[in-house]
Amino acid sequence: MNRLIPHPGLSALLVFVWMVMVNDLTFGTLFLGLVIGLVVPLFTAAYWPGRPQINFLPGIAYIALVVWDIIVANFEVAAIILFKPSRDLQPAWLAIPLELTTPEAITVFAGTISLTPGTVSADVSDCGSFLLVHALHAPDPSAETARVKQRYEARLKRIFV
Repeated sequence: MNRLIPHPGLSALLVFVWMVMVNDLTFGTLFLGLVIGLVVPLFTAAYWPGRPQINFLPGIAYIALVVWDIIVANFEVAAIILFKPSRDLQPAWLAIPLELTTPEAITVFAGTISLTPGTVSADVSDCGSFLLVHALHAPDPSAETARVKQRYEARLKRIFV
């Protein structure tokens, strides 16, 4: 099935776009749309990068964890903004060493950090071995780095095999 339809999402999108452009629901236009939806992905399959294998069950647990962390971080950042004097804030730049290797996993990791209030991913090193993160309040940067790696990166390593 993967050889016949290497990118099913692209095939479905091409058929849909064809049918919308033609604006005529007949057997001939649907057949031509299906041919286009099968032929274009077959000819372009060699140019698509390989996709990593994803474990969905740990992925669902990861999404639940991230949603929970976002909710908690919203309250923590609100408390910092409302009740902590600015002179007591300890912002920090964290250089997080990456054990993740696939671009998809690194992107999810950086996105998770940026979605969590109080932190933002700023850059990935050219060699892909460090992620630069700014934290609003990190009294102990090394402990914060270890927490982020243990909480998110370790789980992502189990998701992206």
